[in-house]
Amino acid sequence: MNDSKVTKRMATHVAAIRDLPLDEELKIQVKKVLMDYLCAAIAGSGTEVSQLVYQYMLESEGEGKSPIIGHKIGLSKTAAAFVNGTSAHSLDMDDGHTAGSIHPGTVVFPAVLAAAEKVSPDFDLFAKSVIAGYETCLRLSAGMHPSSRKRGFHNTPVAGIFGATAAVSVLYGLEREEIRNAFGISASFAGGLFAFLGTGSEVKRIHPGQAARDALMAVELTQKGLTGPKSVFEGENGVFQGFAGKDVSVDRLFVQIGEQYEIMNVYFKPYPCCRHLHSSIDAIYKLKEQIELNTNEISKIRIGVNQIAYMHRHTECQTILDAQMSLPYSVASAVVHPVLKMNHFDPNQVDERVRSLIGHIEVYIDKEADQAYPAERASNVEIIFRNGENLSWRVANPLGEPSNPLTYQQLEQKFLANCAPFIGEDRCKELLVSLDNIEKNMNFLYQI
Repeated sequence: MNDSKVTKRMATHVAAIRDLPLDEELKIQVKKVLMDYLCAAIAGSGTEVSQLVYQYMLESEGEGKSPIIGHKIGLSKTAAAFVNGTSAHSLDMDDGHTAGSIHPGTVVFPAVLAAAEKVSPDFDLFAKSVIAGYETCLRLSAGMHPSSRKRGFHNTPVAGIFGATAAVSVLYGLEREEIRNAFGISASFAGGLFAFLGTGSEVKRIHPGQAARDALMAVELTQKGLTGPKSVFEGENGVFQGFAGKDVSVDRLFVQIGEQYEIMNVYFKPYPCCRHLHSSIDAIYKLKEQIELNTNEISKIRIGVNQIAYMHRHTECQTILDAQMSLPYSVASAVVHPVLKMNHFDPNQVDERVRSLIGHIEVYIDKEADQAYPAERASNVEIIFRNGENLSWRVANPLGEPSNPLTYQQLEQKFLANCAPFIGEDRCKELLVSLDNIEKNMNFLYQI
């Protein structure tokens, strides 16, 4: 496919979404991704990183009118997007997209909710803005992945900023050429490195908030008259060259565009850790259905995954993020615990059986799994016992993928389980009822 007009074509598509007739399937999916975002943001608002970012913004900018999830005092619009995006990514329970290896909700929703106060959209316009945001960042990330990841970039802020830019553009009613311009400005803000992996640092948590904030600025600077390059994706020194070395699938970027919306292809996480670990966790739980696992009887666990998941083989975990990104740690935890919860990823509370088992886990690149990626996140798990016996299980796609989905009711259960400790079960149930009836009243979104 000719890639000389990628930016123009994407901007044209985004502008057209404002007139998209919404069917019931799309409306329900918007509710599901919104519920999952609120779950992640409410629970994440109590984390140390979220509190740190909020206090910094409050001290540096002062109070504002935009509400902050989990906090009583509001901030400016851009600061609200930054904090709410950080909160939603602080516990690694946010939605994602396998083909693009990206977490869209953590970037799109903070920007949309901050911008929505200005225009007071009805649910129809709100939903279209979300769909446009997901369309843009998921198609871009799928086109650049895994090239961008292999170059060390984190697709959530790199591609996510364009999703947030598209979403806000639809809310504000920008035309195609204005959207192209906003993309051009956003590109100068895009960035985010995987250098945090296995280091004990927490900077990953702020990546979506940074992108949501900068997307808002890019759109509003466009409205003020600042100019940006109009062919910023495909142009010389543009996004594709800078983040993917021009190793981009333009065909994947535009596959079935206007016919199928990528928001339908997101996954929802049942476990609060990196998605690359979930297939292996699922395999452990499938094996536990066959036999009771005793860590003292296990000689070795071999885990065969793709090259990207193989990068998560570190065993030294100083922080919760380290543990959430560690394949050996998560698999050992799944062996020990019947259900994985946030506290299981706290190295200061680690079960000694988990600590002991980590040293007996071998991670390797499985040729079949690697060839299947990113269409599948396959994992082959083999448990070798001290008596010489072994068990194995292969998972092609983890629980929560469109091919193996979580139901609306399961997402409600996830919301209750993770948010009740912070806002109480009654308040959780009130929010779920409001979300189910959001077409009648959008105001509850600004009172959480």
